[in-house]
Amino acid sequence: MQNIQAYIDLLKAEVVPALGCTEPIAVALAVAKAREVLGEEPQQVELLLSPNIFKNGMGVGVPLTGITGLPIAAALGAFYGKSSDCLEVLKDVDNETVGNAKAFVKKGKVSIGVKKDSEKLYIEAICYGINGNTSKAIITTKHSNISQIEFNNEVIECSSEIKVGENENIGSVSKVISPLSVNSIFSFATTVPYSQIKFIHKTVEYNYAIAQEGLSKDYGLMVGKKLKEIIDKGILSDDIMNSAMSLTAAASDARMSGSVLPVMSNSGSGNQGLTATLPIYSVALQLKSDDEQIARALVLSHLIAIHIKQYLGRLSALCGCVVAATGAGCGISYLMGGGEKETIYTIKNMIGNITGMICDGAKEGCSLKVSTGVGAAIQSALLAIEGVVISSNDGIIEDDVEKTIRNLGEVGAKGMTQTDDLLLQIMVSKK
Repeated sequence: MQNIQAYIDLLKAEVVPALGCTEPIAVALAVAKAREVLGEEPQQVELLLSPNIFKNGMGVGVPLTGITGLPIAAALGAFYGKSSDCLEVLKDVDNETVGNAKAFVKKGKVSIGVKKDSEKLYIEAICYGINGNTSKAIITTKHSNISQIEFNNEVIECSSEIKVGENENIGSVSKVISPLSVNSIFSFATTVPYSQIKFIHKTVEYNYAIAQEGLSKDYGLMVGKKLKEIIDKGILSDDIMNSAMSLTAAASDARMSGSVLPVMSNSGSGNQGLTATLPIYSVALQLKSDDEQIARALVLSHLIAIHIKQYLGRLSALCGCVVAATGAGCGISYLMGGGEKETIYTIKNMIGNITGMICDGAKEGCSLKVSTGVGAAIQSALLAIEGVVISSNDGIIEDDVEKTIRNLGEVGAKGMTQTDDLLLQIMVSKK
């Protein structure tokens, strides 16, 4: 067994609470930090964002506001929020603050520009004070990583590892796990003492709550709620696939439309956290799996998603639900009695199936992609249990699962770069 604590640290660094979509929340976090440094409520806020941050924040609802987009997120950060609350920076926002933020936006006090030559995850928030003072906070690498702070154009803190929350271990924990692989992850998830991974149940506590919210109220496209109604009418069967699709999509519906409930994210994405968690819990309920089995399946799912995501980067033109759903498929395979071989089969089946699903920004329609990913994950796991695996003669699939994962990373991080530029161009031209 490799260093148990290293795996636990990796999970705790990458599976963290987030309130709202992580792109606008990260913008609010950066502005809140800049406001703290400024020492007063700013008179004007300027944002310079990477194209991917801009794309992923254009169409998503911001909690408590009933408004979509980045300007309102920035304005909330300008009036409220403690940077120490990390990705829950807006958790205690009140109606008065929301009103002030809306007025701030209406007066044109928030300006946004795209910084095209930046890394894919880049947020620069500049606050201007009443007496000519300025402050700046820059987020890079991770949604919660404030890597540079300035006051009046003087750098007062600069580091790639500034921590802003107690659960944030910004250093690359995975570097001490050598090698991080499907084999090592499966070994850890299935043999680590249960007592040391019980904390992973917190992901279900958070994510199941917002799923119930999505099923009970009219959020967004209501994909999850409508699927549940169709199941209740007997048009679709109440089986493990449809139930998991409905539950996970409902959580995404609520999250992308501004629910005030936090979620447990994975690799900086709330939707990825939902997708890596809820299908497993839904299947576990139907299989009557015990708590230990559920915990091990969740750990397997989240670590596989983290492992694959490292090859893609935080943000890419490839939809993150492909990655998270692959992790979920592995966890589901485990719940059904699958071993390491079936885990590998599931990964190959997923990569051979839905690779290429584009990310055209965070928005209400993400719940459709989430449900598609969940359906594919369960199909892949079921086929893997039956000994069915896509051949290395097919496309980007290799005999070696690690090479297959690297191929997926190449497609998403390099091959789809031009796609990403075109998506942004199309989205901006609609405004």
